[in-house]
Amino acid sequence: MAISDVSESVGTASVQSDSDLRLRRKSSATSAGGLFDAEDAVRYSGSDESLNGKSNDENQDPKMNHADSDNATANDRELVAEVKYAYRPSVPAHRRIKESPLSSDNIFRQSHAGLFNLCIVVLVAVNSRLIIENLMKYGWLIKYGFWFSSKSLRDWPLFMCCLSLNIFPLAAFLVERLAQQKCISEPVVVLLHVIITIVEFSYPVLVILRCDSAFLSGVTLMLFTCIVWLKLVSYAHTNYDMRALTVSNEKGETLLDTSIMEYPYIVTFKSLAYFMVAPTLCYQTSYPRTPSVRKGWVFRQLVKLIIFTGVMGFIIEQYMNPIVQNSQHPLKGNLLYAIERVLKLSVPNVYVWLCMFYCFFHLWLNILAELVRFGDREFYKDWWNAKTVEEYWRMWNMPVHKWMVRHIYFPCIRNGIPKGASALIAFLVSAVFHELCIAVPCHVFKLWAFIGIMFQVPLVLITNYLQNKYRNSMVGNMIFWFIFCILGQPMCVLLYYHDLMNRKGEVD
Repeated sequence: MAISDVSESVGTASVQSDSDLRLRRKSSATSAGGLFDAEDAVRYSGSDESLNGKSNDENQDPKMNHADSDNATANDRELVAEVKYAYRPSVPAHRRIKESPLSSDNIFRQSHAGLFNLCIVVLVAVNSRLIIENLMKYGWLIKYGFWFSSKSLRDWPLFMCCLSLNIFPLAAFLVERLAQQKCISEPVVVLLHVIITIVEFSYPVLVILRCDSAFLSGVTLMLFTCIVWLKLVSYAHTNYDMRALTVSNEKGETLLDTSIMEYPYIVTFKSLAYFMVAPTLCYQTSYPRTPSVRKGWVFRQLVKLIIFTGVMGFIIEQYMNPIVQNSQHPLKGNLLYAIERVLKLSVPNVYVWLCMFYCFFHLWLNILAELVRFGDREFYKDWWNAKTVEEYWRMWNMPVHKWMVRHIYFPCIRNGIPKGASALIAFLVSAVFHELCIAVPCHVFKLWAFIGIMFQVPLVLITNYLQNKYRNSMVGNMIFWFIFCILGQPMCVLLYYHDLMNRKGEVD
């Protein structure tokens, strides 16, 4: 007989979902193991006390609870009737089309917290064994000469240069104050800001090149120099735009978007000082602020920062340095040997890269934001899910991305430059800064970092094409991971290491 001819199943089909919900609620209170089956529900619902509405509390007044007992009795009888028909063999078990949790159409709709925990456990177990095996075979290989050599004690010119960079924001503030008071014309303001930014960037570069300093000292000074330079450009550009909008308002011109004048044009030393220490590169006169500083939270993040920085240094010294020291120049030796070295270096390089991201973008920037009560803490997005290289660059480093969009990309578009050319200019600026941050401390100018960043432009076109052709696929994401982690970064490490060693050999 067909299922539709059975009156019992027809009667239960319409109330299946509601009855199952009520059964689950009952079972959660009565089943010891948290699992529900029909027999438990029948035993619970068919007990004499529940059917007769008897109370376990002998001190309760029967008259006061008479209505509740009647309702409970009616509900229990209804539950027994529903259980009687809910689990019959004639009731369909398959009612609609469903996908497996790991199918391609459903995998990204599920939570994978358990699998993530499994991966963490496996990684810890596997890498713990590798660490122990490495220590037993090679011993303690960590040397501090590359990071903090005896030359580090003579790096005081770099330290003094770092402290003296505070002069340039003060000079920019004086220029803006004179511009606000209309003591100097707009072309003079622009010229003075250009001079300030050029000197601010050239001065540390000359100091690093004249001093044979440790690598870490040079990189730190160059990063700080770039940050100050980006902030100075944003400060000058924003105030220039706010002056232009103020003049437009004074002339009675209406603005298409009133939100751009949310903050009034005012030049104060307090706003500049806060901007210079805040974890942002985009200047504005006011920022969203948190109500207080969580001291315990800051302490916990500092502990994490110390731990992960130590892990990063351990991987570099114990694993990456021996690999690169036992390698040849990837462009001058055997091709298969170079591929083997790159693949062997890729795994520890990924670990170092992820530790660097976590230490800087998550821990350090959040610590700094908490100390200055900076509210907008979107320092990164889920770049690990990027399906194209373009998405990765939009989500990887949000402070720099916002600066690029605000002060490079859209100004180029407003001046009539096409979108593609504007994006190319943004990549060009990024490539120049990447090259200077690496080449200047190494005293090696081979343009490897510059070429690596500019190589992203064709990758953007390729991954965008693949994403448009194969929608809802992760082909672009796999290409991104392969290019960055397996090929790009290990290759750059080998190239700069051998060029640096060749330079030191020539100097010696």
